[in-house]
Amino acid sequence: MNGLNFIGFLLFAASVAGSIVAAVLSGRFWIVFPGIVLGLILAGSPRIAKQWERAVVLRLGRYAGLQGPGLFWIVPFVERISAWVDQRTITTSFAAEETLTSDTVPVNVDAVLFWMVYDPEKAALEVQDYKEAVSWAAQTALRDIIGRTPLTVLLKGREQIEADLQKLIDERSNPWGVTVHSVEMRDVIIPESLQDAMSREAQAAREKEARIILGQAEVEIAHLFHEAARHYEGNPTALHLRAMNILYEGLKEKGALMLVPSTAVESMGLGGLMGAAALRQQALSTQEGGPASSGNGLVV
Repeated sequence: MNGLNFIGFLLFAASVAGSIVAAVLSGRFWIVFPGIVLGLILAGSPRIAKQWERAVVLRLGRYAGLQGPGLFWIVPFVERISAWVDQRTITTSFAAEETLTSDTVPVNVDAVLFWMVYDPEKAALEVQDYKEAVSWAAQTALRDIIGRTPLTVLLKGREQIEADLQKLIDERSNPWGVTVHSVEMRDVIIPESLQDAMSREAQAAREKEARIILGQAEVEIAHLFHEAARHYEGNPTALHLRAMNILYEGLKEKGALMLVPSTAVESMGLGGLMGAAALRQQALSTQEGGPASSGNGLVV
């Protein structure tokens, strides 16, 4: 904590009060002024650091050590605090605008960096402003990564790019006592004209895939029909049973109308089946309380 704190105020008040008492008892009122000066000096000695803070103390310009968290003391005019280092995780947003990918496509990329100071001494002594240095290191690393990555990889391989970016920023910032927890890319913005072209390409790819699936289904169906024909070829009874089943399935539905060649009736012996189908339709019509419709049935 910078500046005057509660402990320093108590020291200042005690010094001033003591000087006033001494002036009154001795009758020398000029003693008050040295008391005020002494109080001001003592008030600057106690310092308080928060739980996540570390104070870098210099003694006559040389590094003397870290202090904190909690209450600690410095020697006025001899020691001073050169930096207060926050050791919590810090988020830093950074971006690369109009940066060319390896295939010369201009993109805008926004990302967020999560990092922390693991060595307050290095952060205070090895770099002038470690926060600004980390931000610049992140931006230059992002531009480097984009410049050697094609657009398709940039759009589809975010996880790998984030890992590479974290490694690159870590290498640059570790000498400053900083470590990177993670990097997350928020947006990758490409030109609108390229967005339209990519959208059309994706749509064409999906249509191509759909057509391929339909063609494969036709091939499988034809193969199965071929297998069925080979089985029916050597077994006329099975073929007749299958034809009867198809005819029954078509006639059992209410409202169905089916045209059957008379030659099929003669060759397949469908008289019994047609009778059963007619009875089924009559039963359905009776359940609904009306006569059988003349539009439902079999025409030979």
